[in-house]
Amino acid sequence: MNTRTGNFPIGWRRRNFDWEKNMDPMIAWAKANDLGLIDVGRDGETSAKAVIDAGLKVGSADLAVWEAMISADKGKRKEAVAQNAEYIKNVAALGVSNFFMCMLPENRDGGRAENFGYMVESYGELAPAFEAAGAHLVIEGWPGPASLVCTPETYGAFFEQVPSMAMGVNYDPSHLLRMGIDPLRFLREFKDRVYHVHGKDCMIIQENQYRYGNLQEPTFGQKFGYGAMHWRYTIPGHGLTDWIEVFTILKNNGYRGAVCIELEDHYFDKTDEATQLGVLQGARFLTGC
Repeated sequence: MNTRTGNFPIGWRRRNFDWEKNMDPMIAWAKANDLGLIDVGRDGETSAKAVIDAGLKVGSADLAVWEAMISADKGKRKEAVAQNAEYIKNVAALGVSNFFMCMLPENRDGGRAENFGYMVESYGELAPAFEAAGAHLVIEGWPGPASLVCTPETYGAFFEQVPSMAMGVNYDPSHLLRMGIDPLRFLREFKDRVYHVHGKDCMIIQENQYRYGNLQEPTFGQKFGYGAMHWRYTIPGHGLTDWIEVFTILKNNGYRGAVCIELEDHYFDKTDEATQLGVLQGARFLTGC
């Protein structure tokens, strides 16, 4: 499958649902359904090899060491940089060019500015490993507790302080919509740094926003899975993103990457059949965009 605008290949992010735990049948399912890419986890040295040996491509592999890269302990940071540098070299040699990360510090109760400084130091030291491998870090802006890079302010500050073009964006409009940030304006601002795209969307539920607001936990209401009362993540086609405009911006900027469905949707989550259907419906929607 490919998008209509830009002809970008479509795949999905492996999340270890039951049907994804055994590589061989998962890869067979991907081939049977014309999905040419898979995003893999921190086991890139083994899972990426299996995907590539089967004739598919890897959209991204998770970086091996996360929280220790943003530790107050300088020794831990140094060791994490060395471990990630070796991992990048090995996985990039298989044909992987994108390494996925959310910027989560080891001490999530620490000061944001202090943790940001540790992050800049570590990734500044790791940047040459990406450059040598012809690879990119793709940062997802998940706005979870203590996440350090998820807004235009923090993406911009990170790229200013670690200016290597190997540092990049995993563009996921769902997180931006959840935060009230215009995803198209964000894309136009950071388009030169986008090396990977997640096919995930977000719905803002206006009636629930009126009834429950957007600050407090509900007293009686039941929150959505992968969401709250007034918002929820969705597959593409069920949310607010203008995917044709997204792909137009990417195409006009010479984007050569892929779009991988990240399945986080309350209505496609309960069984293997439901999660497979969610991936396929999201992917098929994007073929028309």
